[in-house]
Amino acid sequence: MLSVKNVTKKYGKIIAADNVSFEIKNGETAVLLGPNGAGKSTVIKCITSLLRFDGEINIDGNENKSIEAKRLLGYVPEMPAVYDLLTVWEHMEFMLRSYKIQNGEQYAEELLERFELFDKKNKLGKELSKGMQQKLSICCALVHRPKVIIFDEPMVGLDPHAIKELKNVFLQLKNEGASILISTHMIDSVEDYWDKAYIMKNGRFCAEKTAGDNSIGLEELFFEITEGGNSQ
Repeated sequence: MLSVKNVTKKYGKIIAADNVSFEIKNGETAVLLGPNGAGKSTVIKCITSLLRFDGEINIDGNENKSIEAKRLLGYVPEMPAVYDLLTVWEHMEFMLRSYKIQNGEQYAEELLERFELFDKKNKLGKELSKGMQQKLSICCALVHRPKVIIFDEPMVGLDPHAIKELKNVFLQLKNEGASILISTHMIDSVEDYWDKAYIMKNGRFCAEKTAGDNSIGLEELFFEITEGGNSQ
């Protein structure tokens, strides 16, 4: 479970995240929506402990900066950051060793197969296209079987097969009881996969919607808030 309570992040006088609170339970998928500059990436970087912040973030009951929490967290950044001089397989080995995962090679191979990277096992990171780097980033984030997974614009640059496979991964992780947070501009790409949706503007959560609420469509609500001047 992911719990975010009263998280605030300031850059000087600029408030990038303003008293943000939400919770994603086991087996739930939440989407984080908002225009550029809304504060989505700031919130994600606070969760992944890449930024200092005021407030409290817990991952399965562990403070997010703790080693226990980091073992349970998977993170796919918006811009894939692969090692130029490591091969695809060496990336997977590095992740397995970092998390001290025993006998994880078979699952690592399965992930590479799913994202059509198995035949690229011996290619260096710098030899991969941006799309392949994104797929490798996803595989690296999943290989230790995290309980909480953060996806920041995960479908950008992916080919149709990879997008289809990633959507299958969303469903599989949900069925396995993982807590999933997806930040995206592509609302239609996740419309069948979310349980909760949070819409940000100016560093604040302006609206929360659950999948069972049919009073207004998610896309309609998004544009009503982001283009209609509603900041409440």
